[in-house]
Amino acid sequence: MVQLKHFEKRILEDALDMGGGYVLNFSDRTFAEFFDDHGITIYQEKYGFNGPSKAKHMRAFIEVEDAFTVCRVLRQLWEHRESIPQYSRADATAQLKTKFFALLDKLESGSEIPRTDAIERFARDQTLDELVASIERDIGANRPAAALDRLHTYCMKKFGHLLDVHGVTWDRAEPLQSRVGSM
Repeated sequence: MVQLKHFEKRILEDALDMGGGYVLNFSDRTFAEFFDDHGITIYQEKYGFNGPSKAKHMRAFIEVEDAFTVCRVLRQLWEHRESIPQYSRADATAQLKTKFFALLDKLESGSEIPRTDAIERFARDQTLDELVASIERDIGANRPAAALDRLHTYCMKKFGHLLDVHGVTWDRAEPLQSRVGSM
């Protein structure tokens, strides 16, 4: 959940040209398609509590989702913005771009606990379950050094598993970079 101050909301409103209920040059269909491409169904009740316009759905999305997801989508929206000729005026865009990306950096470096959903249990293995739980505990307890050490062990196991799945022969004594290079 992203909490923004009024001046920060104005930066996003200006960057995404959200006046009048619009978001950049999107139609309802292309707006839905943009979010579909990012695995998000923007026209659902979860984002419709402010009203039916694209801008209101966008504001709700920013309010509801975590900073990681919001920033990922906002970066893609800026990339889309840069592809639109009417928004490519260098004078106004340079200042807005600086403010926009400074805001994204602030949101991404917030006090939020890092996400661990990419650390999957890829095989039925008790030691793997314990390893993943340990990584999640260390991250949650703000012990990055311990989490990184265990994450290295996780990556060793994951790439060994992937090599086995693809039928590639490998040696257990190989370092991680060799396993990755074998893929």
